[in-house]
Amino acid sequence: MAGGGGGAKAEEPQPHPPKEQLPGVSFCITSPPPWPEAILLGFQHYLVMLGTTVIIPTALVPQMGGGNEEKAKVIQTLLFVAGLNTLAQTLFGSRLPAVIGGSYTFVAATISIILAGRFSGDVEDANPIVVFLIWILFQLYYLMFGWCKFKRTMRAIQGAMIVASTLQIVLGFSGLWRNVTRFLSPLSAVPLVSLAGFGLYEFGFPGVAKCVEIGLPQLIILILVSQYAPHVLHSGKNIFDRFAVIFTVAIVWIYAHLLTVGGAYNDAAPKTQASCRTDRAGLIDAAPWMNVGKYGPSKRNMIPEIRIPYPFQWGPPSFDAGEAFAMMVTSFVALVESTGAFIAVSRYASATPLPASILSRGVGWQGIGILLSGLFGTVNGSSVSVENAGLLALTRVGSRRVVQISAGFMIFFSILGKFGAVFASIPPAIVAALYCLFFAYVGSGGLSFLQFCNLNSFRTKFILGFSIFMGFSVPQYFNEFTAIRGYGPVHTSGRWFNDMINVPFSSEAFVAGCLAYFLDITLHRKDSAVRKDRGKHWWDKFRSYKTDMRSEEFYSLPFNLNKYFPSV
Repeated sequence: MAGGGGGAKAEEPQPHPPKEQLPGVSFCITSPPPWPEAILLGFQHYLVMLGTTVIIPTALVPQMGGGNEEKAKVIQTLLFVAGLNTLAQTLFGSRLPAVIGGSYTFVAATISIILAGRFSGDVEDANPIVVFLIWILFQLYYLMFGWCKFKRTMRAIQGAMIVASTLQIVLGFSGLWRNVTRFLSPLSAVPLVSLAGFGLYEFGFPGVAKCVEIGLPQLIILILVSQYAPHVLHSGKNIFDRFAVIFTVAIVWIYAHLLTVGGAYNDAAPKTQASCRTDRAGLIDAAPWMNVGKYGPSKRNMIPEIRIPYPFQWGPPSFDAGEAFAMMVTSFVALVESTGAFIAVSRYASATPLPASILSRGVGWQGIGILLSGLFGTVNGSSVSVENAGLLALTRVGSRRVVQISAGFMIFFSILGKFGAVFASIPPAIVAALYCLFFAYVGSGGLSFLQFCNLNSFRTKFILGFSIFMGFSVPQYFNEFTAIRGYGPVHTSGRWFNDMINVPFSSEAFVAGCLAYFLDITLHRKDSAVRKDRGKHWWDKFRSYKTDMRSEEFYSLPFNLNKYFPSV
């Protein structure tokens, strides 16, 4: 070294160290916020899950022959069952702060049941005159007894759901899913979790664009309030980022209501009205009142009717083998997608990676959730709410208690239908704007597992790139084919068989997750360096429930039930 006062050698930049638990979370899974804050956060989770809860029955019930009254009852039932399932999942299932609500995955199989010939009266091969006469008879019949068609269709959906629930119940409680997920590594988890969020892109900005004057302001204001306001105003209390959904939805909802009552959409197209108006769903008028006066009905004597949904409220379910098989395959697709969502929830709750036995237990209780959906008649199955997983990231609150409080709101507002209908009148464009942020958070949560992998490995690059690309490309082909032709690439006389093939390959998370899992466990697996490239050594301690002390803290059952139902 020339000279005696040479400067010290500059330090080499170091990569960010991997973190088994996500840092920066204000309240983790076992640390509840103060009660007032927890209640507001729970109400926020309730608002977020309302989107899917309202959108799915609004699309399906009219096709089943039901009107606004039936739609309101189905939404109440779906909300009630979601509350029960969320409580069960947080208490006895995975114990993660996961909301269990409706799922878009089940829609295709449900529509096939709705369009079944025994409900729609298909007579394609008959004489044209006979067709015309039968058509008139059916129109008169459904005009007078449309409720009958709705109930018959609902019972068929219930039967298929009840049978389909057995798949997840058996896979979960028998430990079979535990044996499958033990081979899951951070590398194969990346496509699965990422596309559980990114794969729902079609419900994001396309929904915003259907009513851009409402959806775009909601998206912009949400980003400003949640991301910029905390750093500009320096309040130090995390008010803006933690309660951004309540603030922004209230502002844009009032703005949308002013446009509605001002007549801005009176002459608009029906699709525009459905996306923009705050009174389009017809839920507020359909939710019943109850008269408590002595001398006949009057406005001051009317209170919201208390209605508690109950099993078999639409009548005894009917069963069809083909429809049951199609729904079972759909249930398996939802199982794979929910596995990715469970992993994302555990990350944003600042918990350790899920032990395989805990994930399997959560799947079993999700199967019970689908069983309850079939018993009560919700017209849809149950799975982990991806949007609520994204809300955990936005608020940085992964507390289990908050989600349990939100389940209380679901049950309360499902019983008092008139109050619940007011909140359910949020325009779909506002919901789509929320999806843009929440689905993105879940997708980025999946990408965060790359910190455990060797990104300089060509094996890693191939598995990641190929599975993610095919995860987008294959469903794009199936969905585009269906949109153009009106049916999927697999098109036979059996709708149930078509769904068994078309539904799995239309799911981005399913295709990417299964492909990454298969490639990861078969490609050069015996190579000693591959284990570290996959990041498997980071998850070794979480492969079993008892190999890490934190598992007991995060995932143990309440009321000392671990003594009777031990995890392995």
